[in-house]
Amino acid sequence: MSAERPSAIGQALLAVGDQWTLLILQRAFLLRLRRFADWRDELGMSESVLANRLKEMVAGDLLRPVPYREQGRTRTEYRLTGRAVELWPLLVEIWSWERRWVPRRHGLPELVHDDCGSRTDVELGCASCGRAPVTARDTETVRQAATFAQVTVARLHRRTVRADAPRDPLSYLPETFELLGDRWSTVILAAAFLGLRRFADFQAELGVAPSVLSSRLRAFTELGVLEAEEGARPLYRLTQKGLGFFGIFAFVVDWAQRWYEGPPGSDLRITHRDCGGPFVPYLRCGSCGQPLTRTGVHFVTADRRLPPLAQTG
Repeated sequence: MSAERPSAIGQALLAVGDQWTLLILQRAFLLRLRRFADWRDELGMSESVLANRLKEMVAGDLLRPVPYREQGRTRTEYRLTGRAVELWPLLVEIWSWERRWVPRRHGLPELVHDDCGSRTDVELGCASCGRAPVTARDTETVRQAATFAQVTVARLHRRTVRADAPRDPLSYLPETFELLGDRWSTVILAAAFLGLRRFADFQAELGVAPSVLSSRLRAFTELGVLEAEEGARPLYRLTQKGLGFFGIFAFVVDWAQRWYEGPPGSDLRITHRDCGGPFVPYLRCGSCGQPLTRTGVHFVTADRRLPPLAQTG
């Protein structure tokens, strides 16, 4: 049975590696949405898709249904569970990566650190030693034998692109979901962080069909996440933009391996070279250098101040 069960990372990607799921979670944090009609109206989702995602998120312990009374009727709202609440740094890190690397017509909201009062960006740090900033080059990622075979689990849903995302200042962009919302894309990116460079090495390690691998490597090159060195057998190297995605990758790995149990031998280990300890990611304020907390930050857009990321179940 364990050979068929996905790794912890595979289970996490099944739970959150979906455009609508991430946007539902993001709006729960940013706007404190809890009710079906609010998500439907805010995101422009069809009722059938929203009902399906909410059902899955309840089953996956990301949302908890809570009854409430309105106009004499009992209705249901959905509150973040403890498991979901711990995703807040991942959502902030996605915002930070898009801010740095993805041009968009309408600007992203600004992040405010309440302790110092600054509009700021975030820096990735190592909680084991407290040092920051930490980049992908400061770490070493090691896989155990079964990791890749048990990460590449099939998606639950057909991948979709939200048509109005570029005009929505809160929503993540399609480029992010090219990297996070597809099983092969995510695992190819993980393999790149592990040091794989050649087409044949990706294919041998991942067991991916050549046509699928070719399309993903071509897409990553077009997105500027990988660059291909010229030659009969090109080497694919992470660009600065690709290396910048490391924080998102690290938070996915950390959250997955704390909340899901995979088969023995299926974990990824990330080590911080400077301290020699396990790399446990955290975010600190780029202005004052202090660690960020969920309740100590909020976003502002051009026309409104959003509440702190403080919703709990």
